[in-house]
Formats: sequence, structure tokens, C-alpha cells
Amino acid sequence: CISITYSSDTQLLIPLQNQSEDSSEDEASGATEMDFLRNLFSSTLGLGSVEKVLDELNLEGLARYIQSGKCKNIVCMVGAGISTSAGIPDFRSPGTGLYANLQKYNLPYPEAIFQIDYFKKHPEPFFALARELYPGQFKPTVCHYFMKMLKDKGLLRRCYSQNIDTLERVAGLEGDDLIEAHGTFFTSHCVSFSCRKEYNLEWMKEKIFSDDIPKCDKCSSLVKPGESFPFSLHVIFVKSISLHLSLVSKSCPRLLINMEKAGQADPFFGVLDFGGGMDFDSEKAYRDVAHISTCDEGCLALADLLGWKGELEELVNSEHSRIEAEDQQEKASGAAGAAAETGTPRSAPEDKTTDQQTND
Repeated sequence: CISITYSSDTQLLIPLQNQSEDSSEDEASGATEMDFLRNLFSSTLGLGSVEKVLDELNLEGLARYIQSGKCKNIVCMVGAGISTSAGIPDFRSPGTGLYANLQKYNLPYPEAIFQIDYFKKHPEPFFALARELYPGQFKPTVCHYFMKMLKDKGLLRRCYSQNIDTLERVAGLEGDDLIEAHGTFFTSHCVSFSCRKEYNLEWMKEKIFSDDIPKCDKCSSLVKPGESFPFSLHVIFVKSISLHLSLVSKSCPRLLINMEKAGQADPFFGVLDFGGGMDFDSEKAYRDVAHISTCDEGCLALADLLGWKGELEELVNSEHSRIEAEDQQEKASGAAGAAAETGTPRSAPEDKTTDQQTND
């Protein structure tokens, strides 16, 4: 398994697991726990040493590991940093981050905007953010399409995302490919545990852009994108993502793509090889790689080493062209509908042959 991680703002974390694809998740979980305990006792009691998983603790060593055939399942954990090149600000950058722009709402701390208890009392900040990030205003990045390539090559086990911009879906991840920790705009639910009525994307879009706070037409409780399970389960679910890094097998390489090193083990627990944090620089380091760059640059560099760079660039260009063409068609349809309602003459229709060639 390789684990690629992005932090909440800029990083990508990838664990790369080498278990066979037909193994059950229960078996994988059990093996991981046993492997964790075995290595914990071994390292703590001095009964053995952990062998290096990568021949070099850098992107080149990681690429060789993937090409060796040992890598069967890649897990990506991503945050806001993978969407900044799409034009979406990250959360914490001073002065320009989304949280800075929401300070007029006096958030007690940045993460409050995603917490259901705070949302129930103060829904305004969340929906202000929702208007900024609403689907259809941005195109996926190189990093999003790198994960789509992993899927197409049969290597992506799952992507865990903290983002609500839905760009993973736009890039082509769906179903079991994707876990959205903070929900998705594609479905919304009443937050009342006794109601839970579901609402679709168009209903939520109308509410968000009319500046109305969405409320359930059945019970008058608030409606929130992605809230399909109770708060207690939501907390457990989100925390399980942050713990995923420490639950992967000891033989699982982990890659961090970030503008600085992050997620490192506490020095005390690191001596005992306990706690699951990243170890990039100590004498005991054997599997963790930190690549200091933007997410797009890191993914392009890894794709280049894997011989996929041309394929990735072609995928990004073709998908962006497709999205732009669909946007233009949608705008033209909207303008035509408005013209019909107001009696304004329509523009001359374009040549159908040209349209067909463009679509092809």
C-alpha cells in the first residue's frame, strides 16, 4: 500500500498497500493490527529492526516501488491544498484564506464552520462558504486528475477528502472511490435526527444563491449538504480519516506532498516507534517520503518518474476543454431561454456540422 497525504491545506498523503485486491477489508484490518503490534513490541523491546521498504527515501525510490508491482492499492487523503490552483483559496493563509474571509462571522475557531453543533446555532458562515465553493465554478487540478489516473490504472483503493468543492467527483471519482468527510453538495439532508428528509442539488442551489438559509419543508429544521448520518457517527467518521495514517501496515510507504514537512511523530513516542506519525529524517526512517512542493508539481514529478507525465497532461487538457465546452453550451442555452422569455431576438444558430466536429 502507498499512502499519499495532503494536509488540511496543502498536502497530499498516499499510503500504498501491497495486499491482493481480492482480500477482504476485514482481513486487511486484522493484518494491519497484528503487524502494528508485532512491530511495536519488536522495536520497543529491541527484538529486531524494521527493514527499509524503499531503496531511497525520495520520490524516485517511491516511483521504483510502484513500478516493481508490489503496490496494489493506493489511498489518497486530501485537503484544501489540492484545489488552490483551481482558484479556490485554502483555509488558513493569512489575509487570503477562506477562514480569513469569514471572520466577519466571528468564528470561535476555523473548524467550527464544519461542526454540526455550531452550524445549528450559526448556519450563516457555512452557507457563505458554500456560495464561494459551489460546484460548477471551478475545474479540477492536475492533482485531481492524477488520482483519476490511479483509478484508471487499477491502483486507487480510495480517496478520503476533507473538501466540499466536489472537484474529485468532477474529475471522475465516484462511489467506493471517494469518501467525503464533510459531505457533498450532491445530496443534502435535514439535520433533525427524527426527520432526515433528503434534498437534491438543484433545491440546495436555489436556496444558497437566493441568500435563504435552507430549511426543511417538512419540519422546519436546517438542511445541510452531506448530512446523511447523525453527528456522533460524523465525529467518529472524520476522526477515522485522521487516524488512517497510523493504521496502515508498517511495510506501507507513505508520501507527503506539501509546502513544508508535517505530520511528524512526537519525539518521545518516536523513540518507541509509537503513535503513527511520519518519520522523514531520523536514523530509523525507512518508509516515509516528504516531497516539498505544491500538490500539482508533486503529482507531475511523480507522474514523470512513472512515465505517465504526457498521459496526465493530455488528460488534464482534454477534460478542461470538455468542461469549458459544456459551460459555453449551458450559457448559450440559458441566454436562448432568456431571449425567448423577453422576446429578444436570438443569435443566428451555429453551423451544425461545425458543432458536431467540435463535440467530436
